[in-house]
Amino acid sequence: MKRNRSREAHITRQTNETSVDLRMTLDGSGKSDIQTGVGFFDHMLDHIARHGLFDLSIHATGDLQIDPHHTVEDTGICLGQAFRQAIGEGKGVTRYGHAVIPMDETLAEAAIDISGRPFFVFRADLPTGSPGGFDAELAEEFFRAVAMNARISLHLELRYGSNLHHCLEGLFKAFGRAARQSMTVDPRVKEVPSTKGMLEL
Repeated sequence: MKRNRSREAHITRQTNETSVDLRMTLDGSGKSDIQTGVGFFDHMLDHIARHGLFDLSIHATGDLQIDPHHTVEDTGICLGQAFRQAIGEGKGVTRYGHAVIPMDETLAEAAIDISGRPFFVFRADLPTGSPGGFDAELAEEFFRAVAMNARISLHLELRYGSNLHHCLEGLFKAFGRAARQSMTVDPRVKEVPSTKGMLEL
């Protein structure tokens, strides 16, 4: 994949279950325009944009009469593809990102490696529930889709927490912050930050 000097991406996905149109600017200011039909999910995606300082537009429709699963997963697929497209070959990126986010009684952690080798670890004993119709288990599905399609190594851990809203919000905020750190261009890094001379993107 060639260097993407604009660090922008436009991804569309059309299936029998969903339609997603996503635009992203990595070097943005945290602006978002997100409409998926799942209000709580929109709120979580806004946290990724705001804490990642990404400009993010997502318009998605899906078979919500069944449940939000397809919409959430396909949005994750598109977001991951957008990250990969915007990063390009990865010259100059910091590569690694880490964030630990407190949210009242909750503490959530995210660690990212823009490695080109997709891997995902999710260690979160989430309380059961469906805030705004968003089943707690969908968070894992969403982040797995992001990691696999961005071709990053992503580790998410909920250290502790009891309020489901806080637990989920902490994870999304931690991801946004770690993604921002890992994808920021460091002017001291002139090439790809790997002894291999390439990130397998």
